[in-house]
Amino acid sequence: MTTKNRILILCTGNSARSQLAEAIINAQRGDQWEAVSAGTKPTSQVHPAALQVLAEIGIQHGGTPKHMDTFKGQPFNLIITVCDSAAQECPFWPGGGIKLHIPFDDPAAVEGDEETILKAFRAVRDGIPQRMFPVLDGYMPSFAP
Repeated sequence: MTTKNRILILCTGNSARSQLAEAIINAQRGDQWEAVSAGTKPTSQVHPAALQVLAEIGIQHGGTPKHMDTFKGQPFNLIITVCDSAAQECPFWPGGGIKLHIPFDDPAAVEGDEETILKAFRAVRDGIPQRMFPVLDGYMPSFAP
């Protein structure tokens, strides 16, 4: 039986970028990776635009924002921060694993009409496979959680 690699995606609010990454990795690389996400200061809900742009590509995501302490002490192969704030607030992970910073602009901070906001969320959604999958696909496990 093969054990999946585990990845923790960290952001500040855990409502947009990290939720998008969790859902996309589980949907498109779930045979090799188990992705979870958390925030340093989680919001109360996943941003509705994040759920909408995931649905546009056939992904139904039932994630909820969680504080990073939820996963403290759990082993992960990779810990990826997707915002500068989370990278600064979490310089290392107490469960081990390789920490990487792959930042994305915050689509939840974009102001404007609905189409402008959705465009920002789509840019992050489409950037996740382009920027993260090469890292995941090239990963050589150094330990099994």
